[in-house]
Amino acid sequence: MTLANRLRAAIAAEHSAEMIAHDGHVNDLDAHEATPAAVLIAVTDRAEPGVILTQRPETMRRHPGQAAFPGGRVDPSDADVIAAALREAEEEIGLPRHIPEIIGTVDLYRTITSYTITPVLAVIPPDLPLIANPHEVAHIFEVPLAFLLDPTNHMAKAADWNGRERHFIEMHWEGQRIWGATAAMIVNLSRRLAWQG
Repeated sequence: MTLANRLRAAIAAEHSAEMIAHDGHVNDLDAHEATPAAVLIAVTDRAEPGVILTQRPETMRRHPGQAAFPGGRVDPSDADVIAAALREAEEEIGLPRHIPEIIGTVDLYRTITSYTITPVLAVIPPDLPLIANPHEVAHIFEVPLAFLLDPTNHMAKAADWNGRERHFIEMHWEGQRIWGATAAMIVNLSRRLAWQG
């Protein structure tokens, strides 16, 4: 069975895992004010699949230096969240929109900054010549899917945020700290896939 078919079967399967729905304290925000956004979870089709992540430049106004999936807000010109994720990936890392094989969308995630993010799961060929847009991406890197989906790599953390204790997941791969919304979406994917390798 191909990687794409294995992923399709896994996300279609029944599961009882509890998903992380939001950053916490989002009840303070009106759901109607949330901005729709989409990210591309691009899985490389190799013997040991990986996931493409980016590091945001330190100069960015929002989330400087953080690890993230390619993605951003849904524009009025986007046909849907899948089109938005593909457009953003093309803009950020030079991934042509026609290349990803779309598997489907997975669990929505709501951020405390009032974005509702739809993760779009896709498979891409390995070792593509991706090019970082320097205005949005400082570095492109690939993390083994098995590492990301292994619950033993998901470390529970807490920190003060605007006078409140915020709980989040953190994981580390070769000097990269993956945390916050990106880590939460990875945890949700892990729980949904119950990855068997």
